[in-house]
Amino acid sequence: MSLKKILLCNLFLFLLSLGVAAEIKMPVIFQSNMVLQRDKTLTIWGFGNAGEMVEVAFGNRKYHTVTGKNKQWKLQLPPHAAGGPYEISIQGKTNTLLLKNILFGDIWICGGQSNMQFSLDQAGYKPSASAKASNKNLRLFTCSVDMDYVPKDDLSGGMWKEATAENLIHFSAVAFFFGQFLQDSLHIPIGLVSDNLGATSIETWMSPGALKQFPQFEPYYGTYLAPGKSFKEITAAFEKMKPLWNKEHYLKGQGFDQKWYLPQTDTRDWKAVDVPGWWEEKGEHDFDGAIWYRKQFDLPENFNSDTFYLPLNQIDDYDIVWVNGTKIGEGYGNLNWRNYKVPSGILKPTGNMLVVRVFDIGGRGGMYSHEIWGNPILVGAWKYKRDLKIDVHGFPKPLVVNVSPFSSPAVLYNGNIAPLKALGIKGIIWYQGEANAGRAVEYKELFAAMIKDWRATFKQDDLPFLFVQLANYMRETNDPVQSDWAELRESQAAALSLPNTGMAVSIDIGEADDIHPKNKSEVGRRLGLTALKVAYHKTITGSGPSFQSMSIANDSIILHYQSGGGGLVTKNKYGYINGFQVAGADQKYYWAKAHLNKNSVVVYNSKVKNPVAVRYLWADNPGEIDLYNSAGLPAIPFRTDDWPLKTKGKLFSENPWEF
Repeated sequence: MSLKKILLCNLFLFLLSLGVAAEIKMPVIFQSNMVLQRDKTLTIWGFGNAGEMVEVAFGNRKYHTVTGKNKQWKLQLPPHAAGGPYEISIQGKTNTLLLKNILFGDIWICGGQSNMQFSLDQAGYKPSASAKASNKNLRLFTCSVDMDYVPKDDLSGGMWKEATAENLIHFSAVAFFFGQFLQDSLHIPIGLVSDNLGATSIETWMSPGALKQFPQFEPYYGTYLAPGKSFKEITAAFEKMKPLWNKEHYLKGQGFDQKWYLPQTDTRDWKAVDVPGWWEEKGEHDFDGAIWYRKQFDLPENFNSDTFYLPLNQIDDYDIVWVNGTKIGEGYGNLNWRNYKVPSGILKPTGNMLVVRVFDIGGRGGMYSHEIWGNPILVGAWKYKRDLKIDVHGFPKPLVVNVSPFSSPAVLYNGNIAPLKALGIKGIIWYQGEANAGRAVEYKELFAAMIKDWRATFKQDDLPFLFVQLANYMRETNDPVQSDWAELRESQAAALSLPNTGMAVSIDIGEADDIHPKNKSEVGRRLGLTALKVAYHKTITGSGPSFQSMSIANDSIILHYQSGGGGLVTKNKYGYINGFQVAGADQKYYWAKAHLNKNSVVVYNSKVKNPVAVRYLWADNPGEIDLYNSAGLPAIPFRTDDWPLKTKGKLFSENPWEF
């Protein structure tokens, strides 16, 4: 090719790159079919080439701005009343974006773990093709889950959809029933942003700044959050230093010299071991370095795919994996989940040899994921052999991305909440806590900090924050006992001391044998009632009876309530009330007999002559519940004592499996 043609080609590529870079782009949350927050200054933002002029046209007005050096632009439009549909045009230098079918109404972020994520089809909901199940004024958006050590500028994915029978079936059940209740009550468009993930602990949803105040997060914060480097930056730095580190430190030992990864390796001196589990619990105490594992596996019957997925879950700390002598992958970080892809061309129907070199750099080591996450290949009998032993104090530990979406602090906030910080919203509903029950006392401070944190993120000090108190779960006990779940419920209820908060009690609609109770319709309705009271200032009964004070009369304790509206009601036909416990100064609780006395409850037990304290519904699953108000909302669990709790002193651990 001539020099002239080369120069012309390069010029063309350069101009092409400028054209691509100059195209404006909207954040994922801005799409056709979306809801925009009514009655508040509207912030619209996006991305483009530095210095690019952007024009936003809405109605009969046009707004202009220029993209900054950070390649982002932002505009503010005046408040707009509920209604629609509308169109919004965004024009840059080389392209124009058109958002169609836009409604103004109220947007609610729907956060938490699996009981918020739990979909309508999982709850057994069968929508019909009726108008009720196809509501064009109810819009749904499910965020694709993403993570990082630093706040991200945009979501990784998601799509706004109208609430048709087809679109809503895989949407959050609690969020849908909540939104449907509000839409029916207020007759305005409602937008629901489902932003949640099952099995996640609260600290994953808190910002780095919010976590910094808590000493238990200092080691994690200093290692992963304080450097301010993204996953991409950390991975690039690791890949750059990896070849020399491999050569001088990591890829050493007899296993490599003697090629233990080959199927024909002599294993007569290898030991038997059951996986999963820490090797310290299998006889290898205080060992740091490399241990090799191997076992045979067969392919499933009728397997005919090009790729076989090999989930090995979590390994502490590093691993290299071979199948039939071929390396298929490697991993770093004891929290990262391994799910390797094996080309079918190296496999055979039976007798495939799987070899895993596990390398531990301190603490416990091994393939340790609990059996609840297990699979037939991971779980069971393996052979193993020790190899390279290291001094952890002298072994270089490179910084690697080491993250679990379920337990790593801040990573879900950074990936899923931070990108929405400029979005105008009406409020937040939250259903989470199961993952923190073992640290219930700690949750009290974390939950309050998270609420304040999110309010700061969305720049609304009075942002309504509504949450679901954990449902009844697990078997009933014969006698009063300590309860993680009761302690977690208390920590949740403590957040009601913050302004503009509300709690939906669900302790009467859970299921003993299912952590995901199916009655999400009632949960959504109760959240909706709370929203009408807290966020919309309606004069209604939004919550159940709450304990106010107590007095002692001889061998009985009299409990005084704020009913929430309409007075106290017992569903027991004999007028009795289950679920109360009473104790004397010895701090030993007994089940109490209880009955109504106007707007108070009298509790007593003949074994407690001088009662001093009462607990109500203080159990994982307290059984039959009788105490309500006339609106049908259950009384809130409580205790009157301040005695030490079971989970006091149990704090966050970077590795939840070590907790």
